[in-house]
Amino acid sequence: MSNHHNQQDQRNGILDSTFNQTLRTVQGLLKGRSMPGKILLSPRSDPVDGSNTKDSSPSYRRSFSHNDAGTSDHTYGADEEEVQSPTIIANLNRLSISHVERSSKEFSKSTIGARSTDSARVMKFTKVLSGTTVILDKLRELAWSGVPDDMRPTVWRLLLGYAPPNSDRREGVLRRKRLEYLECISQYYDIPDTDRSDDEINMRRQIVVDCPRTVPDVPFFQQQQVQKSLERILYAWAIRHPASGYVQGINDLVTPFLVVFLSEYLEGSIDNWSMSDLSSDQINNVEADCYWCLSKLLDGMQDHYTFAQPGIQRLVFKLKELVRRIDEPVSRHVEDQGLEFLQFAFRWFNCLLIREIPFHLITRLWDTYLAEGDALPDFLVYIFASFLLTWSDNLQKLDFQELVIFLQHLPTQNWTHQELEMVLSRAFMWHSMFNNSPSHLAS
Repeated sequence: MSNHHNQQDQRNGILDSTFNQTLRTVQGLLKGRSMPGKILLSPRSDPVDGSNTKDSSPSYRRSFSHNDAGTSDHTYGADEEEVQSPTIIANLNRLSISHVERSSKEFSKSTIGARSTDSARVMKFTKVLSGTTVILDKLRELAWSGVPDDMRPTVWRLLLGYAPPNSDRREGVLRRKRLEYLECISQYYDIPDTDRSDDEINMRRQIVVDCPRTVPDVPFFQQQQVQKSLERILYAWAIRHPASGYVQGINDLVTPFLVVFLSEYLEGSIDNWSMSDLSSDQINNVEADCYWCLSKLLDGMQDHYTFAQPGIQRLVFKLKELVRRIDEPVSRHVEDQGLEFLQFAFRWFNCLLIREIPFHLITRLWDTYLAEGDALPDFLVYIFASFLLTWSDNLQKLDFQELVIFLQHLPTQNWTHQELEMVLSRAFMWHSMFNNSPSHLAS
């Protein structure tokens, strides 16, 4: 019997160190350190010592090859292999939530807060952006972990493919795209209602109703000129995308772009911003950039906003399966209470968490979104699973009515960058464990 317990303790010890190894690798990434091309769940019992990790350029890509591992400071031995055992992975899942929560104490708040603005990272961004042609893969690697505020407008335009990587062409392309937006406004927006169809009149009326409801807890968005800009951007987008037209929730998706591109012209806190301080040309440029970036973002998730929004329904199903695999007790409790994931997660996918976390954290979250590129829809499933399971213990104590209320008003109002980084680190870790092993998510 004692031998059995000793063996069990030994296995738990291996799992414990294995998980810590994986988590430290993820944390190294999120602090801007390099990491191997593939996260390996090694049976080694000695944890990775990250204390001597150099601050070299991270080699993060969503689809690594083993060749990428050469840039890491830690080299895995030939005796290490990827863990495929369902038993080990199941045990890792049970360990994961509590370990990540405990490991959050190891994060220095000053380190997290300064990560995207420390001089070393700023120098890396400057080097990538200063080339004649920006290498987008390198830019994505850096941006995933956060972009310095003053570089964010340029980085976002590049990540979305709105601005070309070639610096010689960039100014001309932006000028042409901004003029094209103004022509669209002149042709479709600045016309009398008598020249619109009934559907266009109804669509514009819905947009006008929704604009004042957009991020209502941030006073800046209640300014009349801000709402007029939102209205013009949304109407132009809806007219140019007749397959979906305007769908409630898209108004939220404009707001990160609006704040980021306004930051090129307005200084200080958003609480002190006023659109009246801008010229009409500046406002037109901001609107055009928002319009084109919104278009690029939604091009990668078109079926999220077409009739019946099948793309969102598909991702909600994937979220349900992933949560079942990671935290079976929560999954079973939610099901036993009769709560459907669609009842709370639909809004998360529709608005990309903008209504769920403090607005001052949104641009940091969107750095990761945009760095994911075409892989974003699938990675959202992992982010939202990590987000939901932040409250794993709480959820299992609630009945149906309490679950509905709790999930509609999640206690994130006091969240800082620290909590957001933990959500992203868990999401990255689970993606590394499960994304290339779809059988682990099969019923």
